[in-house]
Amino acid sequence: MSLLLARDLAADLRAGRTTPRAVLEDVAQAIAAREGEVHAFAALDLDQARAAADQADLAARPLAGLPVGVKDIIDTRDLPTAYGSPLYAGHRPRNDAPVVAMTRRAGGLIVGKTVTTEFAFLKPSQTRNPRRLTHSPGGSSAGSAAAVAAGMLPLAIGTQTAGSVIRPAAFCGVTGYKPTFRLLPTLGMKTFSWHLDTMGLFAARVRDVAFAAAAITGRDLDIGEETAERPRIGIVRTTRAGSASAQAHAALDTAARAAEAKGARVFDLDLPEELEAADAAQPIIQDFEAALSFADELAYDRAGLSPLLAAHLDAASQIAPDTYDQARRTAKRARQKLGDVFGEVDALLTFSAPGPAPEGFATTGSAMFCRLWTLLGCPAINIAGLETADGLPVGVQLVGRFGRDRQALAVANLLESAIPR
Repeated sequence: MSLLLARDLAADLRAGRTTPRAVLEDVAQAIAAREGEVHAFAALDLDQARAAADQADLAARPLAGLPVGVKDIIDTRDLPTAYGSPLYAGHRPRNDAPVVAMTRRAGGLIVGKTVTTEFAFLKPSQTRNPRRLTHSPGGSSAGSAAAVAAGMLPLAIGTQTAGSVIRPAAFCGVTGYKPTFRLLPTLGMKTFSWHLDTMGLFAARVRDVAFAAAAITGRDLDIGEETAERPRIGIVRTTRAGSASAQAHAALDTAARAAEAKGARVFDLDLPEELEAADAAQPIIQDFEAALSFADELAYDRAGLSPLLAAHLDAASQIAPDTYDQARRTAKRARQKLGDVFGEVDALLTFSAPGPAPEGFATTGSAMFCRLWTLLGCPAINIAGLETADGLPVGVQLVGRFGRDRQALAVANLLESAIPR
């Protein structure tokens, strides 16, 4: 299947080689061909997008009229926002979330809301993996990853609280970018955990997510063809390496060798004890805050919650404040220690997930290799291009220093260009 290349399309739009309406009609055609089997969209309004595509100045704006999907955990004023829950079916927010307003101002056309799991938690959604329809697309940003992977969108917005950008990107074989914490504002999304929730982006390539991040935020992130020169890359397997499949280990080894062949200085790196210990703090912080975030739904609308989420919130409500406070102190020590680690490396390379997408739809897969980096707020990028012997995508994750997103993207671009296709 052919992926839509956001940065190249934007260049064509600016140069007048195509028009926003023409790109939108290509997207509409792809949606008509694939959506019936992929089920990536919770809501879709192509007619509204067509009206917006006819704005005279659109191609001159940073996103140049590119179609964009927005995860249905994020508020939109002109499309329903159900948060993946029957409790909010037909809900119409009064305002766009800031990230949506920023996208519109940059010239993005919001064509629809992409499927999220229930409140961005673990209950699998109806979305299927375009690379293999019998396998999970991951979660919770299932629709955003699948829409890009199916060639139905050049860009989509998702969110990550544990591994909900990196994991579905890895399973669907696209680029997922979780920026530094709060680079993209999280106001206007249904909060799960306010210390962890992070907006992210999906696109075909590293340069495409970098371009989109630059266009939406106005920051100097559009790396284009730029790649890092002789970066120092630490290979991090973590104490959880035994849970990674042979396929995940092979992908990490292949990526490391490819980076080395491109001039990177690659070496194995054991994380300090303070960082390994922080992995267990992430679910404590996440769940304590979730119990507060969903206290109203649990108290008044329990029957409308899935048994999985209701039981999880019941258990989460038993976490003592002292336990939560201690977890936050552990996280703070780990962030301080991470600064020492990045004195020795320019980027870390690790697993995106324990392996390729699981077969069936009983689970969205494990976030065990993403939790720590979400907790620490680092930029993280799933690098696509690696596959199992039978053709399933296996991602690897490039982690950068907090606030150094451009550097992380440049290293990721080097790695992407190095991976054999």
